[in-house]
Amino acid sequence: MPIPRKLIVGVAGGVASGKSLVAEMLAECGAKVIDSDELVHRELADPEVIETYRRWWGDRVCTADGCIDRAVVADIIFGDRRQRERMEKFLYPRLEEKRKELMARFDAEPSVRATVINAPLLFEVGLHEICDVVVFVDSRREDRLSRAQETRGWNEHEFDRREKLQNPLDTKRKAADYILDNNSSTGALRSAVRALLDRLTAERSRAQQSP
Repeated sequence: MPIPRKLIVGVAGGVASGKSLVAEMLAECGAKVIDSDELVHRELADPEVIETYRRWWGDRVCTADGCIDRAVVADIIFGDRRQRERMEKFLYPRLEEKRKELMARFDAEPSVRATVINAPLLFEVGLHEICDVVVFVDSRREDRLSRAQETRGWNEHEFDRREKLQNPLDTKRKAADYILDNNSSTGALRSAVRALLDRLTAERSRAQQSP
């Protein structure tokens, strides 16, 4: 008998909306998280990736200790659409392979309640298509800007530049199945996350048991 596939929950939202926080809260409730940023970090440490980037863009993409300088790469790909597409064609299949491996592993673990896809560009790169449900983390612009300044060192210009590279927030919000409000307390958000996961897993369990 094939192993039943776990519920897949995609987390979407604007820049610095609290997507990673929601993913962490889902993990606290028994889900397993596939974090796209973490996958990218691991791939960028692979010698094959480092050598490819160096061949494309020269030694400037590496730090003094030979690691990929993500800030330099970001400047290159965000400033040249062709270079971004070149990078995506090379890197995204590698990320997809790792993602599938993790999903298969989580499906085989009885204690895992759901698999969470936390990706900054969930809709933009089509990852929403593999999700059973997508939750949109809603947060005020001023709060998101403040977080980006504190945690990423971005000024308002950089914040706006990054956000313009993504789909409009209204488009993401309308495309999502559920909205989680991140405009009050952490405790309120945690309660909403727990209640939503309980609801989603209960609905999936009933659907799997029905003839």
